[in-house]
Amino acid sequence: MPIYEYKCSNCNEEFETIVLGSDPHVTCPRCNGKDVKRLMSPCGFKSSGSFTPASGSSGCAGCSSSNCSTCH
Repeated sequence: MPIYEYKCSNCNEEFETIVLGSDPHVTCPRCNGKDVKRLMSPCGFKSSGSFTPASGSSGCAGCSSSNCSTCH
């Protein structure tokens, strides 16, 4: 079951929720607002292999970090 992070546009609350199905109806647990945006989350696993970024890349493909040791 995927867990997604959201941010409410009404009260700026950031929260996580389990999403079931392809059309989730997510509401803010703080204000019950329906105008929520899904946030980009870091990957939830650690690779046992080594990682070499592509030439000219500043970090991993899935994050904005310039130092892979922060996410691996």
